[in-house]
Amino acid sequence: MKKMSSALIMVIENIKSSIRDALSSAISAELILHNEIPDINIEIPANRKNGDLSSNIALASAKMFKSSPKKIADIIVSDLKSLNSLISKVEIAGPGFINFFLTQEFYTKVLEEIDYFGPKFGQSNIGNGKKVMVEFVSANPTGPMHMGNARIGALGDCLAAVLDAVGYDVWREFYINDAGSQIEKFGKSLEARYLQIYKDSVPFPEDGYQGDDIKELAKEFADKHGESFLNTNQDERKKALVKFALPKNIEKMHKDMMKYKINFDNWFNESDLHKNGEIQEVIDTLNKRGYTYKSDGALWYRASLFGSEKDEVLVRNNGIPTYFAADIAYHKNKLQERKFDLCIDILGADHHGHVTRMKGAMKALGLEPDKLHILLVQLVRLIKDGEVVRMSKRTGKAIQLSDLLDEVSSDAARFIFNMYEADSSMDFDLDLAVKKDSENPVYYVQYAYARICSIFNSCDKEFLNNIKSKKVNLSLLESEEEKELIFHMSILTLELIKAAKNFDPTKITRYLITLANLFHKFYTVHKVIIKDTELMYARLSLCGYVRTVIKNILDMFKISAPEKM
Repeated sequence: MKKMSSALIMVIENIKSSIRDALSSAISAELILHNEIPDINIEIPANRKNGDLSSNIALASAKMFKSSPKKIADIIVSDLKSLNSLISKVEIAGPGFINFFLTQEFYTKVLEEIDYFGPKFGQSNIGNGKKVMVEFVSANPTGPMHMGNARIGALGDCLAAVLDAVGYDVWREFYINDAGSQIEKFGKSLEARYLQIYKDSVPFPEDGYQGDDIKELAKEFADKHGESFLNTNQDERKKALVKFALPKNIEKMHKDMMKYKINFDNWFNESDLHKNGEIQEVIDTLNKRGYTYKSDGALWYRASLFGSEKDEVLVRNNGIPTYFAADIAYHKNKLQERKFDLCIDILGADHHGHVTRMKGAMKALGLEPDKLHILLVQLVRLIKDGEVVRMSKRTGKAIQLSDLLDEVSSDAARFIFNMYEADSSMDFDLDLAVKKDSENPVYYVQYAYARICSIFNSCDKEFLNNIKSKKVNLSLLESEEEKELIFHMSILTLELIKAAKNFDPTKITRYLITLANLFHKFYTVHKVIIKDTELMYARLSLCGYVRTVIKNILDMFKISAPEKM
């Protein structure tokens, strides 16, 4: 594999090192009366006319050094040694900001990096091969997947892609709750609907699953088995119904995820934790450590000792372990048995209390709670014609993930869901998602890619081969629009690293929208096919590099890159 590098990160690290050396020299010369050097922060200013990079170190350290920011900035700038040759000048601005300007050579170097790394441009190895599991969607198999699962699916898969791009060994997993109380309720609901086909006045459980999918599954069972289970005992009947219906629901989940372009490395069954004794092992461990007690016939876990508001039931008074007990065993399996360095759970916002509870349980077991990160995703509303949609016109039922993908492409769904941070509520506008104009963000980005393809398609092969055989003078790309476009491409590695550290893949979607916008702006201001051959070659090369970066990200997020729109 080609060793990854980033001109921008190299320059930033060089600036930090130079500032650190300047402060160290000032301390030695007693120009600054303090022995510690604070963290040095380098930022990209919103308005880069006053500098491409900036540091507020002089302002941030003024109190520590007991001196004015302007004086500290003067001391630093007067002794900046071994600055990278890609920095053209340094200026002090305002109350003490230190601004750095990049040379034209920097922009050329960025394009050369894109040319060298191609489909791997932007990637890095900060993850150092650490094993990370992203567990997401994990929808209850007793019913169809819904809009919340659709949002979590897009965020989870794209987060896994970002982590992979920065060098983690990523594992995608779907946890199937195929045991416990929800399966018992599933069986009761199916049984009632099955019996209602043949008998009048059969009551339906008050807490049963009311969805039409239960009726449909019961009818399919009846069509296959007829009345043969009417007179069997209840447990046998429920068991047969669950055995028939559950695999059908799980198979539909597999199909929906494939349609959504999500491929899990593993579908983990909760029932396996019961079969292989891992749940009982967790209960025994907590018993031995003194973190359980009995009350009203149930076994309780002292969750309040580990930050939770209340204790939790581990084993009900009927002897059946709770979902929480199984969940503890599942996380122990991930961290201890399978030895993942980091486990990320992506859950709905209604799991808020689960964060403290599960981290506390890991601590109770002697595992590292910091190896578990739980990302909570807020609600999503489906909007059509300006109104909230709760039912599918096609089926007359609650909106399912499969309904959404019948209405819009997986490209649009994945892109739009990945535009909003997990902790913000969002509206998914169906009308916007199917538009074929610049208002639709995924269309806007794909159109930038297709527009570049169109430019190259308008050139004959001999002409393009001629460009490849020549040494293109990329230093000619010095207009404001060209440099803005190149600079934005230069920050991709940095943005991917930030997205990984913050568990926020939406940063990359927004990065991509900005890149498309900068390209459209460049294309509007500057003609590419012009009489000036050298400049034309440079601009064609620039277009090609933009195309590479757009495709890199679209491929990463499993969104198509059409050559024609």
